[in-house]
Amino acid sequence: MTEEDIREYCISKPGAAEDLPFGPDTLVFKVNNKLFLLMGLDKHPITFNVKCDPDKAIELRERYDAVQPGYHMNKKHWNTIIVDGTLSTKQLKEFIDDSYGLVVKNKK
Repeated sequence: MTEEDIREYCISKPGAAEDLPFGPDTLVFKVNNKLFLLMGLDKHPITFNVKCDPDKAIELRERYDAVQPGYHMNKKHWNTIIVDGTLSTKQLKEFIDDSYGLVVKNKK
């Protein structure tokens, strides 16, 4: 997936909004005014941060080298995904879907 593919997939989610609250280098996607994905722009390889169930986060990190503890995030609840070709588009979308779902489920 390219940066644009990730952007288009995120913004297609119901209620999703994009913003640059941390400056021009970090694209943020929110739903219900809460973050579900952060992506550094013009990074190679592409990386993005997504929310994840804490137990599942550990399992994914152990299984895939391209899944790391969330960079500059609460490492219990966030993973950094490295888009280096080792994960399929389907897997990348599942990580995004899970993050979006967690935020929507926990709206208050």
